[in-house]
Amino acid sequence: MDRAKEQELAWLRTITGELSTLTLARLDETLPWYGSMPPSRRSAVGLVAQTGITSFIQWYEDPSSTPWIASDVFSAAPRELLRSISLQETLQLIRVVVTVVEERVGPRSEALREAIMHYSRDVAFAAADVYARAAEARGLWDARLEALVVDSILTGESDDELPSRIAALGWHGEGEAAVLVGSAERSVDVDQLRRSARHAGADVLIGLQGTRLVLVLGRVDPAQSDPSSASQGADPLPFIEIAARLADGFSDGPLVLGPTVANLVDASRSARAALAGVAVARSWRKAPRPVLADDLLPERALAGDGLARRTLIEQIYEPLAAHSGELLETLWCYLDNGRSLEATARELFVHPNTVRYRLKKVSDVIGWNATGAREALILQSALIAGSIAQHGRRPNATK
Repeated sequence: MDRAKEQELAWLRTITGELSTLTLARLDETLPWYGSMPPSRRSAVGLVAQTGITSFIQWYEDPSSTPWIASDVFSAAPRELLRSISLQETLQLIRVVVTVVEERVGPRSEALREAIMHYSRDVAFAAADVYARAAEARGLWDARLEALVVDSILTGESDDELPSRIAALGWHGEGEAAVLVGSAERSVDVDQLRRSARHAGADVLIGLQGTRLVLVLGRVDPAQSDPSSASQGADPLPFIEIAARLADGFSDGPLVLGPTVANLVDASRSARAALAGVAVARSWRKAPRPVLADDLLPERALAGDGLARRTLIEQIYEPLAAHSGELLETLWCYLDNGRSLEATARELFVHPNTVRYRLKKVSDVIGWNATGAREALILQSALIAGSIAQHGRRPNATK
C-alpha cells in the first residue's frame, strides 16, 4: 500500500463519526418515512448507514473483500427491519449515504471518488440480494402454507386455525366458494392460473398433488378484482364459467367443479363432491368439460358415494315428497313410461296437459327438468335412492 493511500485511510478513520452524524441528519431531512419510524427502527436504519460507512473504509483498504464487506452492511440490521422498509426505501437510504460520503470525501482525490462509485454499486447489488432472498423465503413459506390449507380442505380436517391460515395467505375471496379438480403437469403455470382467476373476478388457492390439480375458488369484491374484469355493478360470473376460463391450465381428462358452498371454511364439502366426480366422470360418455359434480350424481351414487346419495335425496326426493305425493307419483310414472306424456296420462287417468303441468311444477320445486335425457336419469336415481332410504321399496303406484 502506497503512502498516499495510507494517509487517505487515516483521514477517513478520523472523519467516520462526522460522516455518521451528517448521514443521520440528511436522512431526517430528506426521507419522510425515516422520520415517522419508531425510535427502535430509526436506530436500526441508522446502524445500517453507519455500518455502510465503516465497511466502505474497510473495502477501500482491501477491495478484494467486496463479497463479504458489501453483504455485511445488512447483517447488523434486525430481521424485522426487512419487513418494515421496502427495497425502494433501502435504495433511497443507500443513495443518501453515498451522497453524503461523496460530498465530504470525493473532493479529496479522484481515487476516492471512483472508489465510492464502485462500492455504492456493490452495496446496491447486496441490498437487492438480501431482499431477493427474503422474498424467496417468503414465497416458499406461502407455498407450503397454501398446500397445507388446500390439503386441509380436501381431507375435511379443518380446525380453528384454518381461517387464520387463509388470512395469512392474503385471501381476498368473500362469501361463496367452490372447488375445481382436474389433472395437470408438474410444470403448470400457477401464476397464469391466478391471473386468469383474477380477471374473472375470483381469488384462488392452488394445490398440486402429483398429477392432481386442485383450485379453491372464491369470488372477490369487484373493486379488488382486475379492472379488465366484469364491469362495475354486473352480476358475478357463475363458478362454472370461471372454471371454463381456467380449463386451459389443466391437462386433458375430467375436470369437475364441486357445488357452491357458503364460505371457504365449508369448502371441504365441495372438495369431496369434486373428487368423487373426477373418479367417475369418464363413465358419462358425453360429459362436458368442466362438469358440475352434481351432474354426476347417478354415477357417484352407483360408485358408493354417500354424499351423492344424500344430495339426491335431500335436493330432489324429499322436496317433492314434502310438496305433493301427486307430483312424486307423476314423475315416477313419466320416467317409467319412457318420458311419454300420453302413456303417463293413460296410467294416471288424466289429460296429457295435466301431466305437462305437473312436470312443470316438478321443475319449479326442485330445479331439474324431467324432459331432458340426462336430467331424467338424475331424477330417476333420486327417486330410487329416496324410496330405498325411506321405505325400503318403491311406492305403490295406486297410492
